[in-house]
Amino acid sequence: MKFICLGFQDESSGTKMSQSERKFFMEQCFAYDAELRRGGHFLGGEALQPARNAATVRCQSEKVMVTDGPYAETKEQLGGILFLEARDLDQAIQRMAQHPGVRTGGFEIRPANEEINAWIAARKPSPTSPNHREAEFLLKQRSNR
Repeated sequence: MKFICLGFQDESSGTKMSQSERKFFMEQCFAYDAELRRGGHFLGGEALQPARNAATVRCQSEKVMVTDGPYAETKEQLGGILFLEARDLDQAIQRMAQHPGVRTGGFEIRPANEEINAWIAARKPSPTSPNHREAEFLLKQRSNR
């Protein structure tokens, strides 16, 4: 099964580390990711920039609203995602419990929605020709600015 692991951290924890401590911590994370990769469990991942560089888009009363930063005002912010292959949720939890990232925050581990992901994969949209409804939506959003 494929799992999406959302890595949360207190963004101030990075500022509490010295440059050498931060480098050592990241090397530990990379080493564990390499161990997961060797075992066929690491499918990929992405680190995210700080939440202060984010924007949240949502619709209220048929109008698109854009706000700076993340939707929720919390101490811990989403710092990255990791794609994990595991037998089941218990094995995914066991794998991520050993990840060094748990020391600066935590991981929310969710099974991928294979049914919807299969629909997405089946669509195989061309980047140069979005479907009609997507094009209409984009044009409408631009005109609302």
